[in-house]
Amino acid sequence: MNRALHLTEHLISRRSVTPDDGGCQDILKARLQPLGFACETIVSGPESFRVTNLWAKRAGSSGRTLVFAGHTDVVPTGPLEQWSSDPFTPSHREGLLYGRGAADMKTSIAAFTVAAEEFLQANPQPKISIAMLVTSDEEGPSVDGTVVVCEQLQKRGEKLDWCIVGEPTSVEKLGDMIKNGRRGSLSGRLTVKGIQGHIAYPQLARNPIHQAMPALDELAKTEWDKGNEFFPPTSFQVSNIHGGTGATNIIPNSVVVDFNFRFASVSTAESLQKRVHDILNRHQLEYDLAWVVGGQPFLTTPGELVGAVQAAIRGETGVETELSTTGGTSDGRFISRICPQVIEFGPVNASIHKIDEHVRVADIEPLKNIYRRTLENLNALG
Repeated sequence: MNRALHLTEHLISRRSVTPDDGGCQDILKARLQPLGFACETIVSGPESFRVTNLWAKRAGSSGRTLVFAGHTDVVPTGPLEQWSSDPFTPSHREGLLYGRGAADMKTSIAAFTVAAEEFLQANPQPKISIAMLVTSDEEGPSVDGTVVVCEQLQKRGEKLDWCIVGEPTSVEKLGDMIKNGRRGSLSGRLTVKGIQGHIAYPQLARNPIHQAMPALDELAKTEWDKGNEFFPPTSFQVSNIHGGTGATNIIPNSVVVDFNFRFASVSTAESLQKRVHDILNRHQLEYDLAWVVGGQPFLTTPGELVGAVQAAIRGETGVETELSTTGGTSDGRFISRICPQVIEFGPVNASIHKIDEHVRVADIEPLKNIYRRTLENLNALG
């Protein structure tokens, strides 16, 4: 029996729309505790948005720790009538397993759980410690999930050496891409102030939209950095502009601009903020600007963890893996604060968050084997 497939189906059948865990972590604890894992449930957040986190650890002899990290929460299904089958009833069609969370990321969680089972059966006294960090707040605000667990681990002085986040990173075939870092995310809401007036008497008003446009043009044309070997250049993008009262004969008193930086590790949130303020001030705007740092960039250069995963992929599939830092943010941004080597690796990501989300059934066993081979490779390092 394919134990990883069976566990994947079991997890998919639990309705765990963020922040609800749906009992998935209890299923995992029932598998991990007999293997000697000490399992701790960490509940966080208000009653209206209660988040469940699982920290499970099985000690080894060397003091070095590999963490598998993931999330049991899934995004909402969208219109049920558009699904070919119930999104919480695992369904097989033409070699694919359908269900919400199949790719993002219950297959990865099942695969690394079974990989740990098989590894410990063959290595009952391993050199390395194995840990699992699982949250139900990755698809939500991400304020009561992995970040809370990492803060507690840091306060305890818990030392982590390597982390694999089971995000779906493969593009065309299993193992063709892993993420060895992610760009940072910095968002701003700019309010440019003017003076409201009749559109026929512009001399008696001050149009904030007109005033903002030259500054926005400069922001859009600015080269923020050149990136580096692993990161593309930092990107500035405007996502929303709101101005006007709805009437066609009124100059508005303000315009609101939402924008975002996805920034490389060669820049910092602080340096980008300063440069934006310098440009706005140079254009003599009257403005307010509120900032939100969504995540700092992180990067794991080729070394022990990258090498162990690449070797495992090559040994299982023959695929030579591409390293990439593209895409959005992940919980790796929190784990990297307390763990020096963090990568993301999981199944093909083409259907994530979509109607009829799915994974290839033929990929589940190899994915589990890659995680197991990685354990073996790191255990050999001691």
